[in-house]
Amino acid sequence: MKIIGEKNINGKTLRLVQGDITERAVDAIVNAANSHLQHGGGVAGAIVRKGGQVIQEESDRIGFVAVGHAAVTGAGKLPCRYVIHAVGPRMGEGDEDNKLKNAVLSSLMLASGKGLKSISLPAISSGIFGFPKDRCAEILMREALNYLKENPKSSLEVVEFCVYDDLSMGYFKKEFEKLG
Repeated sequence: MKIIGEKNINGKTLRLVQGDITERAVDAIVNAANSHLQHGGGVAGAIVRKGGQVIQEESDRIGFVAVGHAAVTGAGKLPCRYVIHAVGPRMGEGDEDNKLKNAVLSSLMLASGKGLKSISLPAISSGIFGFPKDRCAEILMREALNYLKENPKSSLEVVEFCVYDDLSMGYFKKEFEKLG
């Protein structure tokens, strides 16, 4: 795990790290989920493999989550306390930018509603869902920044993006540097 950068936003930290999100010791990690919360591949599959089947079992009890929304489960054996399952859009379904924005905001509001202090988000929808990595980085960074600015009383003290691959990291780093 490597910290790429940190920015102070109204006394809160916006952080960019490169590594495996399943190893982050934060209050909650965000899973890039599908609406049926079936965690087979990508980030979702890794979360269940490392955290245990209990995460899939809790997800099965939740059932369906609409695109742009999020749900929370325990984290099993992962070092975090919770997994927030954010359902991002698949490219081609329409209104993808707004759906991704809503998935990020739903995750942040859910974490804040539980009184959590730290959250780590992956590059939601930019893998098998085909969302362009540059737009993903721009939307996620902008929404996190706006959330921290507009919600100074939020319990969240650290919002980080944990990006695994070098290609996605290039786009996230570019957006992070634009924050000034």
